[in-house]
Amino acid sequence: MDKLVYLVYPLTALLLLWGAKWSGRKAWNGEFLSLEQCKHWQGFFAVCIMLHHASQKTCAPWLNKRWIIPGLEPFVLSGFWFVAFFLVCSGYGLYKSVKAKPDYLHGFVRRRVLPMVAAYYVTGWIFLAVRLFMGQKISALHMILYITGVGHANPNAWYVMVVPLFYLAFYVSFRMFKREGAALASTTALVLLWVLIGCATDHNDWYICGEWWYNTAAFFPLGLFLAKYEQGFVRAAKRAYLPLLALSIAAIWGLHAYSQFAQDYFGYYCEWNPHLHERIFRRLMCVIAQVGVAGAFVLFILLVMMKLRIGNRALRFMGGITLEFYLIHGLYVELFGFDFMKILPSVYYIRNVALYVLVIAVLSVPSALAVRWMLQPAHRRHPA
Repeated sequence: MDKLVYLVYPLTALLLLWGAKWSGRKAWNGEFLSLEQCKHWQGFFAVCIMLHHASQKTCAPWLNKRWIIPGLEPFVLSGFWFVAFFLVCSGYGLYKSVKAKPDYLHGFVRRRVLPMVAAYYVTGWIFLAVRLFMGQKISALHMILYITGVGHANPNAWYVMVVPLFYLAFYVSFRMFKREGAALASTTALVLLWVLIGCATDHNDWYICGEWWYNTAAFFPLGLFLAKYEQGFVRAAKRAYLPLLALSIAAIWGLHAYSQFAQDYFGYYCEWNPHLHERIFRRLMCVIAQVGVAGAFVLFILLVMMKLRIGNRALRFMGGITLEFYLIHGLYVELFGFDFMKILPSVYYIRNVALYVLVIAVLSVPSALAVRWMLQPAHRRHPA
């Protein structure tokens, strides 16, 4: 039964390739960065992120050996690769929208930021209710922090706490500066400032909890620049498609190895070092290494997208509930793992990894739909 987990790989390949069309030798997918294609890929990577979180509960090397069950190892360290793609799409979409619609920034905060804030609160309160139902003892102060959103009850909520900040950086920059180059430079500087703040912050349980809050931030402005220089990128990619494809694959493997070396040598967990500037330097070296491997992965995906047009009902469906699925699936990762958020026994420990993944997916989809239904008033008032 434990071997059934390896069905994950052909099934995820089927999810991606069912209905896909590969362009001919001299043909290209001219709409490879269209909203539809990006949504399909985001839906696929949302599933990959679910597998990433499941792998961290089943086969991560830092777990106690008695909890380690093999099968999902490729997903353990690759979660930030998928997040990098999401951020590239976010930056790309914002730039294209502001160029296509002269009044796009009017009501921007209501349309683009507030729905994410609403999703943060709704899923945070759901997690808080479950934590209380599970019997967790929460002090009055922590209860106030969770209810007000100052503290995050949902451990996966960091994404919708960080991305709105990048959106606001984009909004403020493009409002302040009439020259596009200055606006792009301002947005990039603000995002990089966030990275430096992250590198200066030690691991904690409240805000900027760890490197995942900032190690892919640079991909948001990279998405902006991809949109600005899209034609140049496409021309260059077409001229040297196969060498670039081979280089991206080799770079993923090589830079992944270097990323692991950098984290071992410099270390994100360097709280032991009494000097702030040295902690910042160590973490920054780790960030640069991870940006390298995630960048190679994003380049590989973009090159594949130029040739492969994907699309089926499952991807279309997942692309429509990506945010909600991302925010809610972690609840079931915890409820049926070996413990609940490292603080309580889980509802039921599903040791069989294939069944564990299946239960997470089956329960997460209707839950994501329920969350989306609860957020519909916000979407109607502030359509994207």
